Amino acid sequence: MSASIRVERVGVRFLFDRQRKGVTPMLARLRRRGKEVWGLVDASLVAGPGESIALLGPSGSGKTTLLRLLAGIFVPDAGRLEVEGRIGSLLSIDAGLTGALTGRENAQLLGVLGGLTRAQARALLGQVEDASRLGDAFDRPVLSYSQGMRARLGLTVAEHVGPEVLLLDEVHEALDHSFRTIVAEHVAGILARGGIVVAAGHDHALLETFCNRAILLREGRVVADGPFAEVRQAYVAPAG
Repeated sequence: MSASIRVERVGVRFLFDRQRKGVTPMLARLRRRGKEVWGLVDASLVAGPGESIALLGPSGSGKTTLLRLLAGIFVPDAGRLEVEGRIGSLLSIDAGLTGALTGRENAQLLGVLGGLTRAQARALLGQVEDASRLGDAFDRPVLSYSQGMRARLGLTVAEHVGPEVLLLDEVHEALDHSFRTIVAEHVAGILARGGIVVAAGHDHALLETFCNRAILLREGRVVADGPFAEVRQAYVAPAG
């Protein structure tokens, strides 16, 4: 496995148009010049095999924007970005889950969407069923699941698809204590194979169990990057 991330002075811009609702042609949007807000400004990040990075910062600091950029959901408006390796992402608890389908059916669907053949996805169902610890609920519709159960299913499938770059946005924080330990073990396995994990959240104690590095974001800018404990201290230290 050879995973890598390189983000060089990247900026992501959002254009808000409060005068008109719905999707409008780009030319019309440019003519009106709605309010511009930069979700990321001059952000840089380099990561290699075996690194597990926590994104810290207050709400609205750019953590989710950076994860969506790495996942390929957003395109940078400035700078350049390169991600090498199969990407597995769980950026919301319901991402990719279909409520009317059972856990088993969702697991197979997510496996195919993650790049597996139908046969490969079916072959993994037994492992996903055991690892997710959903019991009989695995064959019940996902709409009956709690948030924690949905997070279990999504994370288990994401890990078994074999990602080289795993992206998590707070979903791990919805898990119960016992399953958090399992997630830490999954992450350790990905890192041991030379993968990269990038996770955002507000539960610093949980993030520290599987992240050895942290990046602090404020107002879309990277203000600190280093060992987890040092960056966390920079985050919680009083301003000034």
